[in-house]
Amino acid sequence: MGGTSPATRDEAGTRALGTERRGAVVAALMLAMALSALDSTVVSTAVPQIVGDLGGFSTFSWLFSGYLLAVTVTLPVYGKLSDTFGRKPVLVAGAIVFLLGSLLCAGAWSMTALIAFRVVQGLGGGALQGTVQTLAADLYPLKERPKIQSKLSTVWAVSAIAGPGIGGVLAAYADWRWIFLVNLPIGTVALWLIVRHLHEPRRHEPRRHENGTRARIDWAGALAVFAAGGVLLTALVQGGVAWPWLSAPSLALFAAGFALVGVVVFVERRAAEPIIPGWVWRRRTIAAVNLALGALGLLMVAPTVFLPTYAQSVLGLAPVAAGFVLSVWTLTWPIAAALSQHVYRRIGFRNTALTGIGAAALILSAFPLLPYPGQAWQPMLLMLLLGAALGLFQLPLIVGVQSTVGWSERGTTTASVLFCRQTGQTLGAAVFGAVANSVLAARLGGASDLDSVTRALDAGTVPEATRHAVADAVHAVYLGASCAAVVAFLVLLFVAPRRFPVLTD
Repeated sequence: MGGTSPATRDEAGTRALGTERRGAVVAALMLAMALSALDSTVVSTAVPQIVGDLGGFSTFSWLFSGYLLAVTVTLPVYGKLSDTFGRKPVLVAGAIVFLLGSLLCAGAWSMTALIAFRVVQGLGGGALQGTVQTLAADLYPLKERPKIQSKLSTVWAVSAIAGPGIGGVLAAYADWRWIFLVNLPIGTVALWLIVRHLHEPRRHEPRRHENGTRARIDWAGALAVFAAGGVLLTALVQGGVAWPWLSAPSLALFAAGFALVGVVVFVERRAAEPIIPGWVWRRRTIAAVNLALGALGLLMVAPTVFLPTYAQSVLGLAPVAAGFVLSVWTLTWPIAAALSQHVYRRIGFRNTALTGIGAAALILSAFPLLPYPGQAWQPMLLMLLLGAALGLFQLPLIVGVQSTVGWSERGTTTASVLFCRQTGQTLGAAVFGAVANSVLAARLGGASDLDSVTRALDAGTVPEATRHAVADAVHAVYLGASCAAVVAFLVLLFVAPRRFPVLTD
């Protein structure tokens, strides 16, 4: 009889960990995920204090864009690194980089420096997001995997609700720099738990293939992926904001980005160990999940970006109350995710996800039917239902696709899924921002856009015509989001296999 494969031995080693110290490692994963989940929500409430201290109002949006870009473009790199060197060294290195970025942010002396240090944070955040999700699948067999995924979903939910409050309290009663310093004790505890309790199979050198050849990292491909992703995402983030879509800077960035994509394809086809291997897109299950979760990222922009403005300008709510209208979906999302295992065990991963995204399409298309101006409970009810639908959609796909690959491919697979979702969010912000601004311009005149509405909200005066225009703009965005949900539905229906080819644990 032949020996077990390296992937099987790695899987067994990680499973053995689960019987001894898995609880401590899960606690570390939740703390690491909290660092990443809290980051943007905590910082957003302190922007006025940061701008007042450092200046740079015209560039402060890069506090979020720079972090998002760094996280997104590094996900594929960290996924491949974790498959080659193991999860622990990648997670430890990512946490150290994140904490270093946090410390640097706390000592920033200008907006430019703070933005640069936020990028450093993002370089570590990419490792946290991808590796935590991969380890979650390593630690639990398929039948128990929803437990850890629902715990991680709960971390995101609590962070979405508590983050703005924590940021506001720190900015008001301490100093905005404590928003970054508070990461240090949390991250230190997570690091200590990982170093002490996570023991993977020993690797004195990079993993070898079954034929005995040494696995190598495709550093040229990693650099090409980073450059192409950074340029294209910058074009999407800044287009229509810093410059018009058809301006020279926008066209130049897109041209350079697509040229770099060509370089990525050229380099990766010749690499022995490509960062983005071709099998990620050749396997129907992984390709379908990537596309479906890319559409999820796109449609999520509608509520997360536009609903708070709608709640303030159309419903007349205060900022805190407007934030609560949005945050209610974080109550039903993890609950539905935790219960989804009872559904997909009966009807399968694909059919469960089809049910969730089909319901989400109907809920999103119902938003434009809300009466004007309406009452706060009406969009809140839709958000509660939407959270439940998306919880039923996302978790079965992540658990399902992770279960179709072995240990040595799981990091790359998980990273590709997260990369597509993050890219979808960036694309959605650009597309739906353009849609909202075009509707506002048509209703109020060529010079009107969402930024002018935000300034009117800050001044405390929103004319009735502007309220109507905002309602129409957000309705158009929600219709676009429902179209994205339909695209996800069709992808799963026609591309994904009826039954995912799940490997035996």
